[in-house]
Amino acid sequence: MHPTTVDIEHAPAPAILSGGPAAPARTLIDILDETTRRHPDAAALDDGRTRLDYTGLRERVGRMAEELRTAGVGRGDRVGIRVPSGTVDLYVAILATLTAGAAYVPVDADDPEERAELVFGEAAVSAVIGEGATVTVSGPLGGTLDPDAEARPGLDDDAWIIFTSGSTGKPKGVAVSHRSAAAFVDAEAGLFLTGEPLGPGDRVLAGLSVAFDASCEEMWLAWRYGACLVPAPRALVRTGMDLGPWLTEKGITVVSTVPTLAALWPVETLDDVRLLIFGGEACPPELAERLAVPGREVWNTYGPTEATVVACAAPLTGEGPVRIGLPLAGWELAVVDAGGDPLPMGEIGELVIGGVGLARYLDHAKDAERYAPLVSLGWERAYRSGDLVRAEPEGLLFVGRADEQVKLGGRRVELGEVDAALQALPGVTGAAAAVRTTGGGHQLLVGYVVPGEGFDQADARKRLLDALPAALVPRIALVGELPTRTSGKIDRDALPWPLPRQAAEQPDVNPWITECWQNVLGGTEGDFFAEGGTSLAAARLVSALRARHPSVTVGDVYEHPTLRRLAAHLTARDSAEVARTKRAVVPMPRRAALLQTLLTVPLLTAGMLRWLVGLAVLTNLVTPGAPVVSWWWVLAGTVLFVSPAGRIALAAGAARLLLRNLRPGSYPRGGSTHLRLWFAERFAERLGVMELSAAPFLTHYARALGAQVGVDADLHSAPPITGMLKLGRNAAVEPEVDLSGYWIDGDRVRIGEIKIGASATVGARSTLFPGARVGKNAQVAPGSAVAGAVPAGERWAGAPAVRMGKARHSSAGRPPRSPRWAAVYGLSAPLLSLVPIVAALPALAVLLDGSPAGLPYRVPVATLVWMACTALLILVLVRLLAIGLRPGSHPVHSRQAWQAWATGRLMSMARVWLFPLYASMATPVWLRALGMRVGRDVELSTVLALPSMTSVGDGAFLADDTMVAPYELDAGRLRVGHVRIGKRAFLGNSGMTAPGRKVPKDGLVAVLSAAPKKAKAGSSYLGMPPVELRRTAEDSDRSRTYEPPARLRAARAAVELCRVVPAMFAVGLAVLVALCLLWLTGSYGFAVAALLGGVVLLGAGVLAAAVTTVAKWVLLGRIAVGDRPLWSSFVWRNELADNFVEVLAAPWFARMWLGTAPLNLWLRSMGARVGRGVWCETYWLPEIDLVTLGDGVSVNRGCVLQTHLFHDRVMSIDTVVLRDGATLGPHGVVLPAATIGENTTVGPASLVMRGESVPRGTRWFGNPIAAWHKRA
Repeated sequence: MHPTTVDIEHAPAPAILSGGPAAPARTLIDILDETTRRHPDAAALDDGRTRLDYTGLRERVGRMAEELRTAGVGRGDRVGIRVPSGTVDLYVAILATLTAGAAYVPVDADDPEERAELVFGEAAVSAVIGEGATVTVSGPLGGTLDPDAEARPGLDDDAWIIFTSGSTGKPKGVAVSHRSAAAFVDAEAGLFLTGEPLGPGDRVLAGLSVAFDASCEEMWLAWRYGACLVPAPRALVRTGMDLGPWLTEKGITVVSTVPTLAALWPVETLDDVRLLIFGGEACPPELAERLAVPGREVWNTYGPTEATVVACAAPLTGEGPVRIGLPLAGWELAVVDAGGDPLPMGEIGELVIGGVGLARYLDHAKDAERYAPLVSLGWERAYRSGDLVRAEPEGLLFVGRADEQVKLGGRRVELGEVDAALQALPGVTGAAAAVRTTGGGHQLLVGYVVPGEGFDQADARKRLLDALPAALVPRIALVGELPTRTSGKIDRDALPWPLPRQAAEQPDVNPWITECWQNVLGGTEGDFFAEGGTSLAAARLVSALRARHPSVTVGDVYEHPTLRRLAAHLTARDSAEVARTKRAVVPMPRRAALLQTLLTVPLLTAGMLRWLVGLAVLTNLVTPGAPVVSWWWVLAGTVLFVSPAGRIALAAGAARLLLRNLRPGSYPRGGSTHLRLWFAERFAERLGVMELSAAPFLTHYARALGAQVGVDADLHSAPPITGMLKLGRNAAVEPEVDLSGYWIDGDRVRIGEIKIGASATVGARSTLFPGARVGKNAQVAPGSAVAGAVPAGERWAGAPAVRMGKARHSSAGRPPRSPRWAAVYGLSAPLLSLVPIVAALPALAVLLDGSPAGLPYRVPVATLVWMACTALLILVLVRLLAIGLRPGSHPVHSRQAWQAWATGRLMSMARVWLFPLYASMATPVWLRALGMRVGRDVELSTVLALPSMTSVGDGAFLADDTMVAPYELDAGRLRVGHVRIGKRAFLGNSGMTAPGRKVPKDGLVAVLSAAPKKAKAGSSYLGMPPVELRRTAEDSDRSRTYEPPARLRAARAAVELCRVVPAMFAVGLAVLVALCLLWLTGSYGFAVAALLGGVVLLGAGVLAAAVTTVAKWVLLGRIAVGDRPLWSSFVWRNELADNFVEVLAAPWFARMWLGTAPLNLWLRSMGARVGRGVWCETYWLPEIDLVTLGDGVSVNRGCVLQTHLFHDRVMSIDTVVLRDGATLGPHGVVLPAATIGENTTVGPASLVMRGESVPRGTRWFGNPIAAWHKRA
């Protein structure tokens, strides 16, 4: 008989395997008695000194059983066995205990006394049989004593209790009944050598410790068939290799062992072995091929102690994959997902075992947990093995232990999978993988290999790269042997670490640099990344080296990836150039913080005046008879607070008044100049001037502020509130360029003038420092940071910007300007800003349709109506604007340029007003509707793109604030082009892909980086300008990353539907504010309402902040460092909490209070650690609990403290720390696990890499950061 086979054509879809009915129930003593009757004179036990046949064995066992009974041992008792291994006495003691009706509890005689005391104590043994077969009563005897000497154990009496290692370090006792044990023995009897069964004359090796459950297989392979059990001396078993010749000498024909041990024996020593059984660990394919020869059956078995030794088995022929096979007769197997539902054939899941072989834990709570019912299949008891297998009709494939899914660099690693790949290498006689931690805290995956004949280490690495994902390719370490436990399994903890030096020292390398390298990588040989280094490890190495080489960067490790090359580079570099500071940054003065708080109220009042104008119009229209407010007052309010001209005049007038006589220079943070600058900028924001992002209005606004703007200049970004801007004739500034002309550096505010020469171009999302100069006809590429001067006629790119060559302007010539198109742009901006207002009219009708008492019920409906109408309007307009839009360079004053500009405005508007649609399952649907070509299983966050120009391949991931296919300006022309995001490509946070470029298949463009002009599949790029980097793809659980089951999709959809809740709160708050203003106007008049409007808005903001705080703690609690797959509850709840921030707290509170003490208070309420006198102009702290801002820290506008990163759809979360006095310049990004030291400045548009530690008292700038050699 063989294991049950499955008819492949008619196999059921679920991975459920049955071994068929079990053999008739009986006890182990029944089996021994039957064998004794059939083969009374056959050899039963031979330890080299004593040889017993079955009759003699039974007699000796009977005498000892009687001795036990005399001592008071009976059915139900437990007897400890601690007899030296390899002796007849050991096996007689075991059989005597069973005959007496008790259960035996084995402890290896060589184990420490503490282990024996622990095991015997946990099992509550009544007696112990020790050396010399002496019986010692050690506890109360509670068994059933029967005067009948022939009393036998029952089917449900325990046969043995074996202790396995526990995850907590405390062994777990597992009890196996006679019913289960005999069913196992009989099932194997119908499995092995069915053509020529075992019998007298066969000799079975007993080489395993009786404390290991596989020893039961050895014993009963002999005693079930009438064969002879031959115990091996313990000393031979320990050496492993010497056991091979002993097998030949003793005529062993049956061996049950672990593959590691068998791999040590010369092949010829197994010539007489006709049955070879492997178990306990994965079997290397090469070993199976070598030992599966004609005349010998080789089997691979699998089974935990908790399911009685073996649950399934597969014959090994040396061909095909090594399987663990199909279930034994009486056993049931199922492969299930995390929810306990059976998976389809071909999927990987946890193996659950049912049937006659189920044992039990002595610990009742543990038993209830691990043997809980499997509801999906109706099994009353089922053992959760914790092993991962792939279900196939031909038999199961072992993948690895779930508890061996160790974390390595933010991903899960299956050590079993790595073991299998190592063992399959040519010339490998044994192998095992382990994760090791270097002295510097970096984790490495090490593959320990016992090399045999023909092993080639270089070839082995190439094969591993072909067989495994890059992140799973281990560093290979050669060892002479693999340490094993008593059970014979590999002892991973005993594998050598640190590794012995494999090469001579490098005398020409600074020993201190060598020590830093060694601490991070655990060795000093070879390429950093080939030997297990990662981007995080590179950051750690750089952080260590900065103690003596402060100018070293992460990029240096990529460019010089060997110890010798990096050391030479560091020696040649002049570290004295690094900018340092001895300053101690003073926290923001309390007086200034209090003054800011007080001044914010009139700012809120100014912002509320537009509300009042709208409210006056509404009340006049809905109130019958005479108007409530004179239409003349309404007209005046509209001109001043609603019209572009009025808002520009008010904002510019206030700024000119407040900032008169302002000069470039450095001023104290919190001083008079700083507060006047802050108030002027916030006043313009409250009036909504920044919403006027049409070139004509921005140009007029810039001139009103005092800026010098040349004729025909294209200004698509906000001018500096200081007015310190000179924009030459025909110059072009693309969207989202920072022209502010100031930033906060520690406790100083640095202010300067910006000059952009005639016909020069500044690309989107660039940052121009105070004092920056861009020469005539020069070009600054998108995403650049200019800290000095860009010479005329040159093209500069990067952060910091560096020369890339000569400027390349359009050869078509500058097209003429058209007053008609200028008017079109000017009229379009306010009309487009009316989209959410027009969409709100149907929602307003819903709100007004009924009594005030019914408003709480109508608000949710009105919210849905407004969002639907907004989406519909934007959808229709974007689709209409795409008609006739073609790639190419079009005059700015032309239809196609206007279409691209207007589409960009609408897409920006959609990200704000329809935020709940983004970073969700609905995002691909929404963007497809807008005209974007989006593949399957795509994840899209807050993408800003021209839909008709963008295509996204299957499985791609676009993170937050990505900019795809934006328009470019040059020489009076606006250029658009197609952008393609390849399959499974990744575009990181704030990443950009310019018109005509692509992110290749399986490619990666990192955080704050741009796609290069040309890129090959699988390549990765970081920084500005983009530099290719080495990256390992993570092979995570695809059911929680790329291929989620339907139930996870449904669960995510349910959570994402809740995103309308913060929108409903926002609409409800707007209704509440309107009702307050109506009450004030009705009770005291519009003048009082206008004066108190700021107070009303203040109260609404506090309420919005409080609701958001409560939502965060309810949804997430305190967030901890760790990794979460995309398709997991935490990620969805995190996004929902973020919706509360963006939709509710940001517009009602956070944006109004940027840079103030009340914002710090709110951040603390959300979980951030914020010190005294902190200046924080951002609320983009995603996992806010993990952010620490020390005393006096400055975080400038547009910064992101990026506490998480998505890598291959796994969300890796870690801390971000800014120590006392640290500064992060405008638009800076700090990645997880990074720290900025005390009084250290990281300049504008800079990227601090993951895991990087920036030394105290230093200055850094760049993407990624490098030492700042010159202060801006």
